Amino acid sequence: MTEREVVLHVDIPELPVYRRGKVREVFDLGDCLLLVATDRLSAFDVILPDGIPGKGIVLTQLSVFWFRWFGDRLRTHFVTTELPAIVDRYRRMLAGRSMVVRKAERIDIECVARGYLAGSAWQEYRETGCVAGIRLPPGMRESEQLAEPIFTPAIKVDGGHDENISFERLVERVGSELARELRERTLWIYRVAEKYARERGVIIADTKIEFGWIDGELAVIDELLTPDSSRFWDAERYQPGRPQPSFDKQFVRDWLTTIGWNKQPPAPRLPADVVEKTAEKYREAYRRLTGQPVPYLETEEG
Repeated sequence: MTEREVVLHVDIPELPVYRRGKVREVFDLGDCLLLVATDRLSAFDVILPDGIPGKGIVLTQLSVFWFRWFGDRLRTHFVTTELPAIVDRYRRMLAGRSMVVRKAERIDIECVARGYLAGSAWQEYRETGCVAGIRLPPGMRESEQLAEPIFTPAIKVDGGHDENISFERLVERVGSELARELRERTLWIYRVAEKYARERGVIIADTKIEFGWIDGELAVIDELLTPDSSRFWDAERYQPGRPQPSFDKQFVRDWLTTIGWNKQPPAPRLPADVVEKTAEKYREAYRRLTGQPVPYLETEEG
């Protein structure tokens, strides 16, 4: 892996800050935005003090891969990975982790497609037998594949947590026509990507997609099918009835659970081996899905 420093914060005085998120820093370019993925990691909605080397590069490069792979089949906000001249002095820091995107009017809904019973869906099913208002067959096991993928929209509630809502509540928020379109597009993206990934030994258990309006058209915004927005499992090691080894930050979550952290700030420092193993999980996700080494991390680009 080529040596690159961990990037936790990005400041570009030449550009106005558009938004700062848990992982991404967004800067205003006028008609477009510069979207920069840092190496910050959040767990249980708390940003950890230690970053994961190259994480932001993996997130950006995998999103770019999917944007290009879908091509004309899917409207997205992606424009280019070429950096504008105004940020030339920051090129080494920004290279690989940045992309220029179109501005969009964000739809304030997390659109989630689930093909397997895991995470918050598993917890909700155990308590109610339903997920986001959809009744599932009794006796299902954790991580079990669903008969058909389901659409489980979510909204942000106090503290930044996601709350699954029923399709009926979604209709109340955005109207029936848009609700149906969000469901159809989310499930289509999931089915197409899940088939592609399965052929490469990766199960996409679920994925979260965000949409917005660009010139009156519905478009995918933010990231797409990354380890931060999706649950990626190793198909060869898949075994329903238990949690699955995954290509994401689950390794960190598990470590934090074993040490008894109360999930309140401040978060503890991460041991070096936990950081490195998590970084490798992200890199492996990219390699598995694309068949290529990670640009800027495992090649000499940039």
